[in-house]
Amino acid sequence: MLRTFRIGGIHPPENKLSARKKIVRLPIPKQVIIPLSQHIGAPAQAIVKKGDLVKAGTLIAKAGGFVSANIHSSVSGKINKVDTTIDASGYKRAAIFIDVDGDEWEESIDRSDELIKDCFLSAKEIIDKIAAAGIVGLGGATFPTQVKLTPPPGNKAEILIINAVECEPYLTSDHILMLEKGKEILVGVTLLMKAIDVKKAVIGIENNKPDAIKQMQTLAASFPGIEIMPLKVQYPQGGEKQLIDAVIRKQVKSGALPISAGTVVQNVGTAFAVYEAVQKNKPLFERIVTVTGKQLANPSNFLVRVGTPIKELIEAAGGVPENTGKIIGGGPMMGKALINADVPMSKGSSGILLLTKEESIRKPVQNCIRCAKCVNVCPMGLNPTLLMNATEFQNWDLAEANYIVDCIECGSCSYTCPANRPLLDYIRLGKGKVTGIIRARKS
Repeated sequence: MLRTFRIGGIHPPENKLSARKKIVRLPIPKQVIIPLSQHIGAPAQAIVKKGDLVKAGTLIAKAGGFVSANIHSSVSGKINKVDTTIDASGYKRAAIFIDVDGDEWEESIDRSDELIKDCFLSAKEIIDKIAAAGIVGLGGATFPTQVKLTPPPGNKAEILIINAVECEPYLTSDHILMLEKGKEILVGVTLLMKAIDVKKAVIGIENNKPDAIKQMQTLAASFPGIEIMPLKVQYPQGGEKQLIDAVIRKQVKSGALPISAGTVVQNVGTAFAVYEAVQKNKPLFERIVTVTGKQLANPSNFLVRVGTPIKELIEAAGGVPENTGKIIGGGPMMGKALINADVPMSKGSSGILLLTKEESIRKPVQNCIRCAKCVNVCPMGLNPTLLMNATEFQNWDLAEANYIVDCIECGSCSYTCPANRPLLDYIRLGKGKVTGIIRARKS
């Protein structure tokens, strides 16, 4: 019997329209806009100015603190300006504008297709190269990878878990990456294992990707210590705590990190980026992005340079359909509606979803009928309707006492509510408020 996590969960329609669509390299735009906040933590600090010449892979912004990440140019050309732009959050953020001229890369980057399997670097040297390359979690959270690989004193990892679940409907970038870059991913996994000094790694893949499971199992046979684990399809299995429960049957306590359960979790795309950084000296300046939607002419998986305007991805997939109601950055469950299609693509951009007008309309909100469906599906064991009410009436003590900060914002509660109540909207608002109160109290 296939494993999955044991608390809550749902199974929305998968709609993997771009599954098995081969990766297509998107043409480089005339200008890229590279945000300085592409990761959790402090924004990077620009080290270039107007008029400077850069190549693909040139460091243009240094990490702004311990929890931060370097940012590199994704193109060659001239710095147009360091200014602000509206990013996927809808807010103005600092960004570097680069006018493209050709496609010259830093000479240190190995652009060959040759697989480099052996690595003679120490654990510290691997982590340092990952930090220098600006690698962050590519599953959407964008947590700086070098920080995850440096657990707090007194904590020791026993197992590495690779998240290849891709449970979000519509998205297929991880799936196609495994089909086309399986060996590179496995080398990346061995590098991560060495970095945290563990002998065992498990790659969890949901069983709606049988071709990826078969291929990765075949390839993993020559990589000691790596197991491929098929998992039952269940959303949101891509959440760290849910994946840990599914793979090793351990629950991570409220407020605790995965390392408390002896685990480090990394996305499969991150493992590939680690391979490129350590073995090929290639910083993270491009990634696979799924562009999809039921009315879209050609749902696709593109290899895209960071900073490319999202409208160029949509045009390459057939253009915006006439009846488009919303453009979502990410998937339908955890993604957010974009203010416009000029928003630049960032390290955390795993997908672009175009919803029809019919799909975009919210149904009328009704009174809660006390059915408890939201409680039953919550993967964190929370009471969403109570947390919504606490937020609505600004009862922050009640919200904190009922673990509102543990919400992973998966949207399962809103999805299953028969009264169409905006549970996640209120919980997200309350979570931000309570988090601020807790920080102020600690300071």
